[in-house]
Amino acid sequence: MNFILRLLRKPNGLIGALMLGAVLLMAVLGAVWTPYDPLKSDLLHRFAAPGTAHPFGTDMFGRDVLSRLMRGAWVSVSIGFATLVIPVLLGTILGAAAGYFRGWFDRLLIMVLDALMAFPGLLIALGLMAVIGANRYGVILALSFAYLPAVTRVVRGSVLSISQSEFVEASAVMGNSRLYTLIVHILPNCLAPLIVLSTMMFGWVLLAESALSFLGLGVPPPEPSWGNILSEAKAHLMRYPLLGLLPGICISVALLGVNLLGDALRDELDPKSASGPSKETI
Repeated sequence: MNFILRLLRKPNGLIGALMLGAVLLMAVLGAVWTPYDPLKSDLLHRFAAPGTAHPFGTDMFGRDVLSRLMRGAWVSVSIGFATLVIPVLLGTILGAAAGYFRGWFDRLLIMVLDALMAFPGLLIALGLMAVIGANRYGVILALSFAYLPAVTRVVRGSVLSISQSEFVEASAVMGNSRLYTLIVHILPNCLAPLIVLSTMMFGWVLLAESALSFLGLGVPPPEPSWGNILSEAKAHLMRYPLLGLLPGICISVALLGVNLLGDALRDELDPKSASGPSKETI
């Protein structure tokens, strides 16, 4: 609780939490309720102006824009969270094993990671999506693979640094196994950089998913996501700019909130900071 209060006392932490909280609330609400069916067309009311019936108007098929933005928030946010699970879990396992046990596995892993990180993550995701095809699970798999090297390298670097600490040597002197030392004493001290990276990655994934959907390689229509809503609106921006402006604002608010909160987390969890946590001792 004290950590959360310290985080919210920071201006960037408070603003980021409010912005990201609004996006998450919109996503949860969009999963269980929307004012209208976001997939139902009404060709008699195409391009309706904002009003009491439709606060943000309707699109080219007469679908309620607010309902589609709410459901699109759920689609984009759920993909973002699902995408974080694979690289964080698998990257933690690979990075911890490579950084602590080292040897041939560490050398081989670093070669593979260096090769993957020579390409932008979005480019790798584009290549995988061209093979897998446009669907929600393909997006999750492609983006998970694209961001796996970043998590693995961060965990490996943290483990390499922490494994030289005195409390790790003390654990070995006490007769604890190397696996026990890794799980109980080393990995908990890797949580700070991993939490910060995961927060920032959530923003990267939201942006990448929106980009893939905008290019037609993400969530296929008519299922809404912020990216494909923006893609559908691009042909009508001159006459109906609100159709493209609203999903753009949603993406911008989500990314800005994630970045501000990530900066606050980094400042709070930085062990060199005066307010940061102290290192664990045995």
